[in-house]
Amino acid sequence: MRNFTFGFVFVLILSVFSNASSETKAFKNPSGDVLLTISSSRPLLQVNDGNELKLDKEQLNKFDFVSTKTITRWTDGISVFKGPLVRDVLQAAGINSGSISAVAFNEYFIEIPFEDFIKYDVIIAMERDGVPLTVRSKGPLWVIYPWSDFQELNKDEYYSRSIWQLVQLKSNE
Repeated sequence: MRNFTFGFVFVLILSVFSNASSETKAFKNPSGDVLLTISSSRPLLQVNDGNELKLDKEQLNKFDFVSTKTITRWTDGISVFKGPLVRDVLQAAGINSGSISAVAFNEYFIEIPFEDFIKYDVIIAMERDGVPLTVRSKGPLWVIYPWSDFQELNKDEYYSRSIWQLVQLKSNE
């Protein structure tokens, strides 16, 4: 019985480690243009380029998309934005807390507490009203908060976190 228990525990531990290594390989190198790079001061759960996780459009499209119907300061009327939740993308890389530096193509950056992504369904918008975002339309990636759903978000503090032409999310933990 003792040998059986030892063997069972050994197989269980081996299974856990083999699953962890296969999870690390879940994101292959992007085949298209890199739209988003995720990095951290600590090792990430998943990487595909050194210590970073780089994602192209095809890889971002594999996440569940959420629609946010909201008014913004930069668009006319109500728009429907669609894209993956920021928290889902970060958690896929193993980031679950702390402060996140969001960096734009023009090197503008802003610090966003991870708690925002837990409390609100903040998305990495890839579409507006069914049309893919482009550089001319503040894309291809734009951090969008559900402003119309939460009155407390209608503050400069949250508008400044709505970074467009997003290219990097970095955990500062």
